[in-house]
Amino acid sequence: MNNDSKTILDEIIWRHPFILSSGAHPVSIEDFRPTEANYTVLDSKTYDAIEAERLFSKINHTQTQMGQMCLFRSLARPISDAMVLQHKQDALREIESNTEVREALSNFVERRAKKEHELKYLLYGEFLGGLTTDVPAERTGKLEFGGFGYHQYREGTQFVVDTVEASRDLPQIQSSYLQTVIKTIQDFEQSRVYQLMKGPVFLANDKFRTRQEKPRFIPLPRFRPTIFKWVPTLIFILAVYLIMFFFEYVAPDLGASYIGYGILVLTVPVFPIVLLAMGASDRDSIIYPLRRQFKESQELAKTIEAVGFLDELLSFYRYRQTLKEEMILPKVLDEPHHLLIVDNAKNPLLVQEKPDFVPNDIILDTVGRLLIITGPNSGGKTAYCKTIAQIQLLGQMGCYIPATSGQLVPVEHIYYQVPDPGQLDAGMGRFGHELKRTREIFFNSTPRSLVVLDELSEGTTFEEKMTLSEYILKGFHHLGASSILVTHNHELCERLQSEGIGRYVQVEFASHGPTHKLIDGISRISHAHRVASEIGFSKEDVERHLEKHLSDIGQKVQ
Repeated sequence: MNNDSKTILDEIIWRHPFILSSGAHPVSIEDFRPTEANYTVLDSKTYDAIEAERLFSKINHTQTQMGQMCLFRSLARPISDAMVLQHKQDALREIESNTEVREALSNFVERRAKKEHELKYLLYGEFLGGLTTDVPAERTGKLEFGGFGYHQYREGTQFVVDTVEASRDLPQIQSSYLQTVIKTIQDFEQSRVYQLMKGPVFLANDKFRTRQEKPRFIPLPRFRPTIFKWVPTLIFILAVYLIMFFFEYVAPDLGASYIGYGILVLTVPVFPIVLLAMGASDRDSIIYPLRRQFKESQELAKTIEAVGFLDELLSFYRYRQTLKEEMILPKVLDEPHHLLIVDNAKNPLLVQEKPDFVPNDIILDTVGRLLIITGPNSGGKTAYCKTIAQIQLLGQMGCYIPATSGQLVPVEHIYYQVPDPGQLDAGMGRFGHELKRTREIFFNSTPRSLVVLDELSEGTTFEEKMTLSEYILKGFHHLGASSILVTHNHELCERLQSEGIGRYVQVEFASHGPTHKLIDGISRISHAHRVASEIGFSKEDVERHLEKHLSDIGQKVQ
């Protein structure tokens, strides 16, 4: 294992928050969902516009919660490093082609799935005391247990130990990504936290010592994760026996042998109280402090994530198996400008629901860095734009895409602007609100950005719309970002085309209506009458309704 391979996993881990929280609560999907103040590739508006969570539900075939979190994080905060993606793809190809490796990893992950909740219970449980262990009250959002955490400690630490030991039995791996992931799990054995989890744990002046740290010839108390402590119990029983023996046999002349039996009667109910006190002491002074060290351990966090990475790759493989369509891993390029070229691309959300979904090519290169799409409503323009964004996102996760071939450059940002009249700022109006969003996108875009503008400069006069749209699109063109505009404004297209700016595609139409195929050219026909007729609101529909309305009024008057 060379140092370059070792840095691959580090790139992924340190670029995102850990899925193992050091706080009081376990990590949830909410912690990775982009917000306006905290995002990487996808901002919150784009995340919603491209239906990222629906996409997640389609590709999520993970078996563990760790894998689910890693998969969601890869989607909500995808990788922008081409080298990492290339290595991740190599790992997926090995899983696909090597049955022995795939089955071994599947069995390894499946066994982790059965017990991973035990570590969660240990790290985030609240132990309420008592002699019984209750089922956690997860319905209330809390992990509350009876007992003092002994059971959770034993099972949670054993889960980690078993994970490390099982990783040694995995077969020989070729891809450097998988090597690094598995070696991360195996290397955890060398950490101090692993030695504490494996045990035994010795106590010395409010500090914990592993077997290796314990001085050889100095006796130290050993933590045993059970409420029944043999040494204190034996001492307690011996003390009671000696008291009874004294009053019964040593001092019978005192006439107080009954005192021994009285002490026994009083002592029996005290014993459970002593056990509960020892349990509370172990929980507060040993189990809680130990698990704090566990949660703060970066080595443990990486180990847990490594299991999640394996599950994520297996989920990609299962996702491909669920689709009958051709699926490929796009070639990942490391270039200063964004590029996306895909043949016969299908929408990842619709390809299962619509087997006859019409594929289209995607060409966003140096010549077609500005792509303008024209055509009437219901022709497939928006579906095409979402296909572009979703395929870019899948490819940038290291996942398969529904296409016959493809290549891409990872983006630093994906922006998707849609009309949003429901979120108007006070006193700004629709035009100002949309222009503010366009401004936000423009000033945050880079040459390695993908920008989709579904309509532009709406809510103003035609002349102003032409002027604003022209300088905005020229700005994106000079910026170097891959930019896509959906518009009905063929005059704008003709003006830009005359200056040699952009590539132009339109919705193809046949006699029966749109074919949903995009072809070269600019659409100059709105087809508004056809759309109005299809929804029952054409000129004829309005006239028929008015005639009926007037007829009904006339009948009522008579």
